[in-house]
Amino acid sequence: MSTGDTGLTIVLPANNEEAYIADCLRALMASEPANVPVQLLVVANACTDRTVAVARSFETAATAMGWTMQVVDLAEPGKLNALNVGDDLALGDLRIYLDADVIVSPELVRMLVSELAATQAPRYASGIPRIAPARSAVTRAYARFWQQLPFARSEAPGFGVFAMNAAGRARWGRFPAIISDDTYVRLLFAPHERKGVPATYEWPMVEGFGRLVKVRRRQDEGVKEIARKWPELLKNEGKTSPGLKQLLALGLREPAGFLVYAAVTLAVRSRQGSTHWTRGR
Repeated sequence: MSTGDTGLTIVLPANNEEAYIADCLRALMASEPANVPVQLLVVANACTDRTVAVARSFETAATAMGWTMQVVDLAEPGKLNALNVGDDLALGDLRIYLDADVIVSPELVRMLVSELAATQAPRYASGIPRIAPARSAVTRAYARFWQQLPFARSEAPGFGVFAMNAAGRARWGRFPAIISDDTYVRLLFAPHERKGVPATYEWPMVEGFGRLVKVRRRQDEGVKEIARKWPELLKNEGKTSPGLKQLLALGLREPAGFLVYAAVTLAVRSRQGSTHWTRGR
């Protein structure tokens, strides 16, 4: 695949993902044919475990699929830098950004390519997220409630995996140094430009109350940061926050989940935490 060819580039940043990246890549290698050339870029950043070695062990499988695969081993830390390095190496007109702990369904890549290639207008796409089974009872309860909230049920929420065509990628240059890259990119597109495909993907949630609070605090700070720096993007949110009446109605269906969600919310609001990057599981 040469520069400018119609094709797909999958950018997969990874930082110490030894325990997760094999499952992620195994699922990718089980993808249905996308009918376009595929370039897979695993951009490892400041890894101190076997992430790079595990990723490189899949190069033969990628070649057998007709994909081009490159594993980049960066000394510099940071997901945003890894995303930018991946973009610098990307050859495809279509782009998928995938977290290293996400498990795609076999049809997701094919459906994303079909959706993105169907128009020359800017298009953002993602699949239907499913929360991976959790070990912690607290996380299981939180996840059951959280999946009923408007954002989690919206079209193409994009956490864990999001994609766009060439016109969509032209909406921004390099990824800015921000907390929430997925929220930033999603809000660059109006609701009618964001399309969900019926394929699913599995996304893990952090285990335990303390980690739920830490990640939720980071997510809230990420949204506030975007509101400060790019307030004009908020018009593209396209979702409403659940009101008390809606939360109570959901709570009647999922009382344990409601209690955990409420407790996490109160803990987040009780004090301001660090805005440093926090692993999403």
